[in-house]
Amino acid sequence: LQLVESGGGLVQPGGSLRLSCAASGFNMDIYDIGWFRQAPGKGREGVSYISADGGTTFYADSVKGRFTISRDSAENMVHLEMNSLKPEDTAIYYCATDDYTPGAFTLVEWGRAFGTWGPGTQVTVST
Repeated sequence: LQLVESGGGLVQPGGSLRLSCAASGFNMDIYDIGWFRQAPGKGREGVSYISADGGTTFYADSVKGRFTISRDSAENMVHLEMNSLKPEDTAIYYCATDDYTPGAFTLVEWGRAFGTWGPGTQVTVST
C-alpha cells in the first residue's frame, strides 16, 4: 500500500488549502482514512477521519467547522478542505489507512489503528 499527500503550501491566516491523499496499488474505498498532523516539537495528532463507506466522519475540536474531509472514489483519493486557517494549523499533514502492520509505526485514533502512512505535506500559515 502506498499513499501520497499533496496540496500543502504557504498561506496567510484566514486562507484556504485543499489537501489530497492519493493511493496507488489499492482501492481506498475499502479502508478508513485518517488525516493527522505534526507540528514542530509536538506529537502527531488526529485531525479528521472518514469511514470506508464515507458515512461517518470525525474532526478534532480544533478544526471543527473549518475543515471538511471527503472521498473521491472516481479518482481514488481523499481530500481535506481547510478553511479559515490559523497559524496554529502549521504542521506536516499526513494521511493514513487503518492497515495494521506489525513493527510499523502505528497510531490509534478514533478506535482504529493507522499503520500505513504517506510521506506528508507541509502546511504553513503565516503572514
